[in-house]
Amino acid sequence: MSFAKSLEYSWYNNNALSLLLRPLSWLYCLIIFMRRLAYAMGLLKRHRLTVPVIVVGNLTVGGTGKTPVVIHIAHLLKRSGYSPGIISRGYGGKARSWPQQVRPDADPVMVGDEAILISRRSGCPMAVGPDRVKTASLLQQHSGCDIIVSDDGLQHYALQRDVEIVVIDGMRRFGNGLCLPAGPLREPVSRKEKVDFVITNGASSRNEYVMRYQGETLVSLNDPEQTCSLTDLKGQRVHVLAGIGNPARFFEQLRRKGLDVIEHPFTDHHLYRAEDLIFNDDHPVLMTEKDAVKCQRYAADNAWYLPIEIEMNNDFDVQLLNLLEKK
Repeated sequence: MSFAKSLEYSWYNNNALSLLLRPLSWLYCLIIFMRRLAYAMGLLKRHRLTVPVIVVGNLTVGGTGKTPVVIHIAHLLKRSGYSPGIISRGYGGKARSWPQQVRPDADPVMVGDEAILISRRSGCPMAVGPDRVKTASLLQQHSGCDIIVSDDGLQHYALQRDVEIVVIDGMRRFGNGLCLPAGPLREPVSRKEKVDFVITNGASSRNEYVMRYQGETLVSLNDPEQTCSLTDLKGQRVHVLAGIGNPARFFEQLRRKGLDVIEHPFTDHHLYRAEDLIFNDDHPVLMTEKDAVKCQRYAADNAWYLPIEIEMNNDFDVQLLNLLEKK
């Protein structure tokens, strides 16, 4: 087991490694506290845009389901008469200059896989870059959007925000409850009490909105017009690729549909090669929509991806729109 895997295992199992790393975790928490204090006292500058900003973020390292939440919010805002723009870090992108405009046909190597997925599914103008203030300002200037949705960025306090939303993995929650590197937390769990909404992917606790994945129809990587129902593959053995924050969730989702899954987990934002999709058999190859963004260039006839929608209690939509009206 690699050190990275051992470290992640310790976050959710409280073994000796997490115990050894606790002093570093305390130091990390102190730095986080001092940084937030500096922003609160005005020692570090916060920048307010002329349009409202919604931040959708994590408290933990790894995937929680932010991307479908961002897409859901973008569609909600458009239906409600807003013209949203979306910003993100562009994690994994190798562009030489930032910010970068994101189009549905952009190169994932340059701007990152999640950004292209969001651009395609939301239909909104989008830009990526490590400087959230600069990225949001340029997007507003060039697109005319009247509200900004930030994919991640909860810890990027330089960008003033009007609404904060935290997404939690209902299965893994906060692990051992420790901050990095002894645990998976980017900020202490108490930070959850200061945000406007908490959305849980799966089982929830009090004052949390539940979201559930909905996805039944596979799409061919070679021909987007060709689809296949998951029920058609029930009982069949399939290869499943997942280069996401929590591959186990995707594998389990397909097993619950009755598929015989051969797991092929990769690190989040894995840069796929053609050989990653080649196996010495005729079993179908399945993957997430995020993986498909990078695998389309290697598409084989038996390669499929599963688009995901989320099902949310309608009360969240109403409460979010009401809060924006008040702001």
